[in-house]
Amino acid sequence: LSDPSVPPSGVSCSGCGAELQCGDGGAPGFVPAEKYRSLLSEGPAGLRGAVCQRCWALAHHGSALRLRLPPDEHRRVVSAALRRPPRHGRGPLLLYVLDVMELPDPVLPQLPALLGPDVPAAGVLVVGNKVDLLPADCRGHLGRLRQRVAAACARAGLRGAALVDIRLVSAKTGFGVEGLVSRLQRSWKCAGDVYLLGATNSGKSTLFNTLLRSDYCKSRAPDIIDRATVSPWPGTTLNLLKFPIINPTCDRIFRRQERLKEEAAKTEDQLSSEEKKHLNQLKKQGYLVGEVGRTFQRQKSSSEIDFDPDMLSYSVDEDPRDSPKRHEEREEFTHNEVKDARWCFDTPGIVKEDCVLNLLTEKEVKLVLPSHAIVPRTFILKPGVVLFLAALGRIDYLEGEKPAWFSVLASNLLPVHVTTLSNADAVYEKHIAQEFLKVPMGGEERMKEFPPLVPQDITLKGIGTTEAVADIKLSSAGWVAVTAHAEEELLLRAYTPKGTALVVREPPLLPYISTIRGARIPGTPAYRTKKPPSFVENLRATGSR
Repeated sequence: LSDPSVPPSGVSCSGCGAELQCGDGGAPGFVPAEKYRSLLSEGPAGLRGAVCQRCWALAHHGSALRLRLPPDEHRRVVSAALRRPPRHGRGPLLLYVLDVMELPDPVLPQLPALLGPDVPAAGVLVVGNKVDLLPADCRGHLGRLRQRVAAACARAGLRGAALVDIRLVSAKTGFGVEGLVSRLQRSWKCAGDVYLLGATNSGKSTLFNTLLRSDYCKSRAPDIIDRATVSPWPGTTLNLLKFPIINPTCDRIFRRQERLKEEAAKTEDQLSSEEKKHLNQLKKQGYLVGEVGRTFQRQKSSSEIDFDPDMLSYSVDEDPRDSPKRHEEREEFTHNEVKDARWCFDTPGIVKEDCVLNLLTEKEVKLVLPSHAIVPRTFILKPGVVLFLAALGRIDYLEGEKPAWFSVLASNLLPVHVTTLSNADAVYEKHIAQEFLKVPMGGEERMKEFPPLVPQDITLKGIGTTEAVADIKLSSAGWVAVTAHAEEELLLRAYTPKGTALVVREPPLLPYISTIRGARIPGTPAYRTKKPPSFVENLRATGSR
């Protein structure tokens, strides 16, 4: 229950950065009044390290409490932070995190307006995230993905000196993160603060957490600052969280390079059983894997003084009902450790408009957002055949002289169904919100508030039987790569829920994806799936020298 008579605490939630309060259950930072008073009774350390009800629900149950927080509020917080006067005589570096599967990134074109002429930014380093989820359709596919990101930046007006670099990473599996840290330490050093920006669900907070456990963060900080709330629910970071950046002296860079060389000389067989187990878990999650290590050990210090808890973020992995003793044992930075520190900030995710995720419940979002390496599903279809991606997207093959290949790239948990054009409407009406189409779920009551599918006609001309001509991107539910005979003209009709974006992506993200398939399944339009092997960076292949 809430109690509006109790003033806000002035202490930040350690999961999302919102000010802890018990006055409004629908606002950020809410803690039930009884629990709030209990924490206050423990003294100054009571609220320090506590999490709000929303972060606790996200971390422990994967559920998001509905908040009254309009999209403009996210932009206001980010914009205000970027307009702070430079603390060290130099504007901040912006790390813009985008989901490569979402190209063309819907928020990237808003970046110039968000920055504006009065933002003293030193430049933007664009991080293409979630590359681990995409199968390699041919040699050099990462170079092509980087070109696609560069093209999106150019279209958004981000080019020249303003664009510092483009890096491809997986914040979840660690691929490319050591390279990103090295790039930051070589070029940016410790010149000023760094802000992580990006759309909701781009993996921004996951990257923040990964950098926190890397050589980019002060060695003692992970013991004090834990992690931002990470969940599939859009907009999990509501305010600014931060960690102090380590100063990359020549000695530290040398020691770091020695560690990286030593690790790169190892083979998988030389890893400990625990390291192998962790590596195998990462391989199941992604095609590209990289271990993120730490070179510098923390140094114990007995001298501590009081420090403003608003400037720190703590753990969301602890139950808000922890005993007072747990809070009293938490360490803090000394004044000398942070008086001249440069900080890496995590910012609120900018909400994507026209996005199908905005229509879904948290349970549905978990099914739609890929959490493991995507296995492509390819079908050969004739004119007069329809393909459903759950109940979130539909593609009708209306006209064409020959069969064409349709490769689905979406969460492995989303069902794909193929039927005839004459039966398609009946299939949709019968199975919508049921287990057969899976998402959305909840039967007739759920469909009363879910918008209908609306069509868009698409004409394509084939390139050849091994190269897709375009991707039909069904909002954030996934996409279908279309491959057709050379010069073959296709008339398609694609559907997405009303109010969501349908994009024809030309050129396609993975043009040769239809070749990543097994044998045709007799009597069906489907091919057996084929999952390419995972690649581990920074490890020597067994048998090589």
